[in-house]
Amino acid sequence: MRDFLYSTSPLYPLGGFCFVSLQPTKLRPPPQTAVRGMEVGGSDSNGREFKNAEEMWRDQVGDPSKKTEWYNQGVGYWEVCTASVDGVLGGYGHMNEADIRGSEAFLNTLLSERFPNAGTDSHLVALDCGSGIGRVTKNLLIRYFNEVDLLEPVSHFLETARENLAPENHTFSDMHKATNFFCMPLQEFTPNAGRYDVIWVQWCIGHLTDDDFVTFFKRAKAGLKPGGFIVLKENIARTGFVLDNEDRSITRSDLYYKELFSQCGLHIYKIKDQSGWLKELFAVKMYALMTDLPKRVLRTRSKVQANKPGIIK
Repeated sequence: MRDFLYSTSPLYPLGGFCFVSLQPTKLRPPPQTAVRGMEVGGSDSNGREFKNAEEMWRDQVGDPSKKTEWYNQGVGYWEVCTASVDGVLGGYGHMNEADIRGSEAFLNTLLSERFPNAGTDSHLVALDCGSGIGRVTKNLLIRYFNEVDLLEPVSHFLETARENLAPENHTFSDMHKATNFFCMPLQEFTPNAGRYDVIWVQWCIGHLTDDDFVTFFKRAKAGLKPGGFIVLKENIARTGFVLDNEDRSITRSDLYYKELFSQCGLHIYKIKDQSGWLKELFAVKMYALMTDLPKRVLRTRSKVQANKPGIIK
């Protein structure tokens, strides 16, 4: 739906824990119980705190009318935004180059490892989810894939993408083209079975509820070719979640995402942090996800994050 970089929330979600040490003499402390990401508290952009994600979702989309309103308001937020790089990046158009550079490095590694024998005879197809004006397709995907389909619910964004990616408006060969332009939201989209080598989902999944997140990715799995994979690139909350009341989206923590991946039946193949990012912005991670447990996982060591989460003040 959009390339969403920022949060209007000035809050740093800290969860709701208080650890008290009684310091018993010569006694081994009891083992700590692991806390699931969805059980950690979060906050919204108005300063309201929630005990956990379940409480937040019950409040926001607890009945069908509320859920419809959630999605309508989310699309409505972007319908009044300018169809430009600066518009879809929330006023941070100057971060476009850093974003594409980080994505390209990640994609290059994945393609070389997942499709090592891909040559001139291969025909690679990608799906750009929440494509906006076609920024990621034009600057990245269309250079690596023979066909790219775009999925976007905001009609004037998609029309701009269609114009930007028309053959007369770009310099790519006839072997690389934008093929289909789907004007619909993620939660309603079902891909053709086995069409895509890569499904790219960037800065849009925060608009989906947890239930729709899981059902979307389960349908997306069926849209992959054998050996294909999904890339999710998203803002990351330091802990728990941050709810944006203005555009109706949620920024989840890394642990929160990993729990949802497990519910989807997806396995993490590789993770990478976006580098060259402004401190005032949310941290951004890229996840490469597979439908089968990878035989060999190449771990990418993430830099230690500072205590301050990257949230716009």
